[in-house]
Amino acid sequence: MKNTALFLSLVALAANPALAADPSTIDWTKIPVKNVKLFYPGQSSYEWLLTAEHKKGNKAVPSGRACLTCHEDDEANMGNKLVKAGTLEPTPLAGKAGTIDLAVQAAHDDKNLYLRFQWATQAKGPGDAYPHLRFDGKEWKPYGAQRLAKAVREGKMQAVYEDRLSLMIDDGKVKNFDKQGCWITCHNGMRDMPAEATKEQLAANPLLQKRSDVRKYLPATRAENGTWDKTKSAEEIAKLKAEGGFLDLIQWRAHRSNPVGMADDGYVLEYRLFDAGKNPFVSNADEQKQPKMMFDAKKVGKKAHAAADIGKPGVPQVLLPGETAVPFDPKAGWKEGDMLPQYYVSRSAAAGSAADNANVRGEWKDGKWTVVWARPLNLANADDKALKVGGAVSVGIAVHDDNVTARAHHVSFPLKIGIGTKGDITAVTLR
Repeated sequence: MKNTALFLSLVALAANPALAADPSTIDWTKIPVKNVKLFYPGQSSYEWLLTAEHKKGNKAVPSGRACLTCHEDDEANMGNKLVKAGTLEPTPLAGKAGTIDLAVQAAHDDKNLYLRFQWATQAKGPGDAYPHLRFDGKEWKPYGAQRLAKAVREGKMQAVYEDRLSLMIDDGKVKNFDKQGCWITCHNGMRDMPAEATKEQLAANPLLQKRSDVRKYLPATRAENGTWDKTKSAEEIAKLKAEGGFLDLIQWRAHRSNPVGMADDGYVLEYRLFDAGKNPFVSNADEQKQPKMMFDAKKVGKKAHAAADIGKPGVPQVLLPGETAVPFDPKAGWKEGDMLPQYYVSRSAAAGSAADNANVRGEWKDGKWTVVWARPLNLANADDKALKVGGAVSVGIAVHDDNVTARAHHVSFPLKIGIGTKGDITAVTLR
């Protein structure tokens, strides 16, 4: 019966490609696999690429030469070197792998580009936990952090962060992204990077004074050869965006999007920004810094986590209103050490362009994540790159694994995905 149902679904898919809106109905065993080796980049910022330490690269990069001109099949060597203590890694993470092997598959119909990713996790469980709010007997305060955080490295805080899969996408309008990939977005001054910007420096910058740190940005948004603080005017940046001079940045998150079958949608220009609208994840702290949601004790067995519950297999990690969560009750007898996730997750909360990735599902099984993704074609939003049949786009892929965020990820060199045309990864046409 199961095989018959699968056969009928594939027949229907072949007759009407639009029915493939659920990527799980695709027979992925018939789709070619592209094996991509992701590697640990350390603090190899765009500025570092221009230094003499980068050897001949300091001349190759400004001339627009591709990274792969010098580094083809060099990912394992670089990743295993950069993950260790050295000039480009001042705070090495114990046991961190230098590379991740990522299997990528692609298909398309007239509605969507379908992507499937598989990788083995370094951790022995799904990284579906996120930092919490902890009750200290009087107030709710942040608890848990990613592995690069100083408090975690010193053993003063529990390592907690979600696994994540990210794609940067460009249609040829961002100079050199097809050659140098995500390095054009990674700079000195950013969080966890050399010369990290201070709060005082941010406060003095008209464009960034409301930001808590510096995040990804494109060189075109800064003065010629300028640093992070040499920002162009808001009018100049708006013009760049209107001309398509930004990168799509779409992210699947094991805690903040996967439980509702989504990924978030953003872009990189003068900063790493979210698309217009609302994401599926919502802050769980109100203006008084009290939680908004708590676990439903009737369904979960307890109203809050203890430290040992965070990331523990079999223990619900996500606040889902109507499923695992109910509105917070301040009179529920809270005691010191009670904890609740910093976000709750709701599909109905997502709206607008930020909610374009509405069909993305990940499953962790036998030590491996499998993520299947439907990305709509022909999006007309001002903050999206429109994927089109007959066109190819450049992509950079990153995986955050084992309780990390920011630069402690593994990345790819830029790749071409062809949709109805040839690429490094050619999407199979579903008929």
